[in-house]
Amino acid sequence: MNQSGNLTGALLQNLTVTVTHAHLSSRYPGWNRLNETPSFNRLYFIDGGEGKVILNGQAHYPRPGQLMIMPAGSTQTTETSPDNPYKRYFCHFDAHIGEWPLFHTGNKLYICDVAEPDAIREIFTEMIIRFPEENLLSTMRNQAALLHMLALCLEDGGYSDFMGELAHTSGQKQLANVLQYIEQRLTQPMEVEELAELVHLHPNYFIPYFKKYMGVPPMHYVQLKRMELAKRQLSYSTSSISDIAAQVGMELAHFSKYFKKSTGVSPSAYRNSTR
Repeated sequence: MNQSGNLTGALLQNLTVTVTHAHLSSRYPGWNRLNETPSFNRLYFIDGGEGKVILNGQAHYPRPGQLMIMPAGSTQTTETSPDNPYKRYFCHFDAHIGEWPLFHTGNKLYICDVAEPDAIREIFTEMIIRFPEENLLSTMRNQAALLHMLALCLEDGGYSDFMGELAHTSGQKQLANVLQYIEQRLTQPMEVEELAELVHLHPNYFIPYFKKYMGVPPMHYVQLKRMELAKRQLSYSTSSISDIAAQVGMELAHFSKYFKKSTGVSPSAYRNSTR
């Protein structure tokens, strides 16, 4: 896998989404807005009517049967016909990787034709019903529904470059070398100073910089990756536990203690449960 792929996969492990509003409306005044810059993302399913969207200066004319994502912080003007206003299912949502937004203010409008409109209506209807409930299961289901529709919009809209854009955004691009370096040296000792040097930062600045993108400090991330490697080895290899400890650059006693702390079971118990 190339650096972009490694970085994108690692970033997405820290993806979080939150639905902050869900509704169905066909009101005329509620759609018309001029040069608004919301702090939240919008996801719409247009189910009727006609109108216009201007996002960051570019005009679009969404049609019934289309799903679209309007990124937070973008400049948005929306218009609809008083005689034939848009009927729209919509939700407001936050989406972050660590502390960084998934969709950036300079991004385009993401829009696609929906192959199965009835399925999207059903998903939105259930989301709208569940939203006021504010319990754990409803929240989980709404997050899953949101992720499903976001992926559908990006995939069916042909935005194959979205993942590449994500991995090459400003400071995120600089992490590619760091993450690849970590992957290649999981079996060797590593210090935060050598990781910081890769991006020419003092460790005191590198640690919060790394945590913003990855959600955890750099050395915690290294240990998590070592535990992932150890789990694979315990499940799919015949190597002894002491050999696996050596493969992840740890003394056996330290490895066994850390593995149990991170998984709740000993290495041997984990191996027995996955065989």
